[in-house]
Amino acid sequence: MIIAVLLFSLVITIHEFGHFITAKLCGIRVNEFAVGMGPQLVSFRRGDTRYSLRLLPIGGFCAMEGEDEDSDDERAFHRKPVWQRILVVAMGAVMNILLGLILMVIIVAQTPLLGSNVVARFEENSALEAAGIQVGDRITSMGGYGVRTDRDLQFAMAIISMDGEEVTADITVDREGQTITFQDVEFNTIELEDGSRSLVFDFKVAAIPKTVGSVLVKSVEDTVSVVRLVWQSVYMLLTGQFGLNDLAGPVGTASVITQAASAGLESSGFSGALSNIVYIIMIITVNLGIMNLLPIPALDGGRLLFLIVEAIVRRPIPRRFEGWITAAGFIFLMGVMIVVTFSDILRLITGQGLGA
Repeated sequence: MIIAVLLFSLVITIHEFGHFITAKLCGIRVNEFAVGMGPQLVSFRRGDTRYSLRLLPIGGFCAMEGEDEDSDDERAFHRKPVWQRILVVAMGAVMNILLGLILMVIIVAQTPLLGSNVVARFEENSALEAAGIQVGDRITSMGGYGVRTDRDLQFAMAIISMDGEEVTADITVDREGQTITFQDVEFNTIELEDGSRSLVFDFKVAAIPKTVGSVLVKSVEDTVSVVRLVWQSVYMLLTGQFGLNDLAGPVGTASVITQAASAGLESSGFSGALSNIVYIIMIITVNLGIMNLLPIPALDGGRLLFLIVEAIVRRPIPRRFEGWITAAGFIFLMGVMIVVTFSDILRLITGQGLGA
C-alpha cells in the first residue's frame, strides 16, 4: 500500500511537472509547485517560485500567476498568447504518456520474446484453426477491434470475453496481401475462480527478433495499444457497456496494485512483484494522461476546449462563465469519485473483485 501511494504521487508529480516546466519555458510566473496536498511540511523558495512538500501524498499542484484570477503581472498565465497556454495545459497529459512510454520500454526490455500478431502455431482443438485461419496469417481485427500487436490481441480477447459463455466474433486476417474475414468464430472459454469466463488463447504468435531497435519500436507500438484501449474503455463506458461498478478509484486501484504485487511475489519473488507494479503504474499514468484530455470541465481537457474556442473566435471566454462551468464540472467529478470510492470500499468489504 505504501508503494502504491508513493507511485500515485510520482504519476501526479510528473503530470504537474509537465505544466511547471512548460510554464517556465513560456515565461509564465509559477507561484508554487507542490508535491502532495494539505498542510505544508517543508518548503523553500527559489526565484519567484515556492517549492513545497505537503502532508497528504494524494496529488500536487502547479499554481501559476493569473491562472484563475486577473493579474497585472506581464508574466501572468492569462496574458500569454493562447498557443502558449494550450501547450502549458496539454503538457501535463503529454508527460504522463511519456512516462508510460518509458515504463513500457522497461517492461518490453525484460520480456524474453517479443510477440507479434502473426499466427505461428495452434494448440490442440484451437477455435481459430477450426474456423480456417492458417499459420502465417496476420490478424488485423478481432471482434471489430483493430489489431496491430500481440498486446492488441490480448485486449481484443479480453473485451470479447465480456459477452458471456458462448462467445463468437468476426476475425479478419491478412494472408499474403489478401484480406479475409472469418465470421462468427466461436471461441473456447474457461471458467475463472470468480465465476466469470475468459477466452482461451489457443494459438501462438510469431516472435520478433529482440534488438535495441525492435525493443524501442515495440515499446512505442504497445504504448499506442494502451492509449487505444483507454479510448475504447471510455467509449464503452459512455455507451453503457461498462458501468460505474466497473470503475476503480484510488482505493480500488491501490487494491489492484497490492494484488498484482502479491501475485508477483508468489510467482517470481520481489522482481516479479516489481515488474507487475511497473505494468500497473504504466496503465495508470497513460489513463491519467488520456482522461485529463477529455473535454470535461475541471479537467485539463475542459480548459483546453475553452482555449481552443478562444483561438478560433479570437477573444477569451468570459471568466465568470468559465468559472461556473468549471465549478459544475468539479462537483460532477467529486460526485463520481464519491460513488466510485464507496464502490471500491464495498468490494473490499465483500471480497468481490474489480469488474472489467
